[in-house]
Amino acid sequence: MKKEDLLHIFPDFMRPKWVNVLEKADRLQEIRLRIHQPVTVLLENEEWFLAEEGTLTRDIKHAVFSTERELEALFAHICQYSVYAFADEIRQGFITIQGGHRIGLSGQVILENQKEIRNIKYIRYLNIRIAHEVKGVSDKILPFLYSEGDVLNTLLISPPGCGKTTMLRDLVRNFSKGNPYGAGKNVGVVDERSEIAGSFLGIPQNDIGIRTDIMDACPKQEGMMMLIRSMAPDILAVDELGNSGDIEAMHQVIRCGCKMLATIHGLSLEEVYRKRYMREVMEEQLFERYLVLGKKNNKCVVMGIYDKERNLCSNWQE
Repeated sequence: MKKEDLLHIFPDFMRPKWVNVLEKADRLQEIRLRIHQPVTVLLENEEWFLAEEGTLTRDIKHAVFSTERELEALFAHICQYSVYAFADEIRQGFITIQGGHRIGLSGQVILENQKEIRNIKYIRYLNIRIAHEVKGVSDKILPFLYSEGDVLNTLLISPPGCGKTTMLRDLVRNFSKGNPYGAGKNVGVVDERSEIAGSFLGIPQNDIGIRTDIMDACPKQEGMMMLIRSMAPDILAVDELGNSGDIEAMHQVIRCGCKMLATIHGLSLEEVYRKRYMREVMEEQLFERYLVLGKKNNKCVVMGIYDKERNLCSNWQE
């Protein structure tokens, strides 16, 4: 990742404040700008404030505060000075830009028929999430996710901030291009929040393999069925199963003979089992492998790999 690429996120007059911060691009996770509030930077899971001279500080008394002018200028610049062209993305609350970085948006919501979001105006809160592609992060766990050359239905379990989307992305890449444990497969990805492929103008900004098809910015339930009908994937990947509708769509995918690769928020197998919509899935043993992520010594690690009966794989070593 180049500092110059991140600098282009900001309009010219704002760039001098960010030159020093973006030298740390490889460790940078988030930049948050809120109207009349200090600008915060998340660096290796630690929060800092941006100071006037462009350095980082822990002291809020030296922090730079976001102004209305800066937020409006930044938002216009992100939209390439054509807000209308990004109307669909704005409705969803985020814009994916070149490089796969995602800008979260908050402001005043405009409703249609009192329930559907038509637009967001007075955008006064921006969260710049820096995309980090970590190739090879899934290499060591690949032998546990295959049986006689076939990929096993796999669920990644992780609390926020422990690298589940990074792991999912790298698994998609490895399954798609092929690896020592299995030949390359056709992989379909429902990228509801544009976080897996990080598509910009329809082009993936992340390496997701040579046999991967993306349904970008599409709800999971609809996207799963669309990909099954249109692209006939061998494996279908989705991020963050969240309700019974997602589970029903997943059932249909598996009935079609397609393998599932999915993630879900959770601290452990037990916590996921307590989710009402997941209990039947786990009792039916639809997933053949469970991969649990967590943190040790402030680092994201694989806590355990389990089989369909939720027993720790006997030859697994951290």
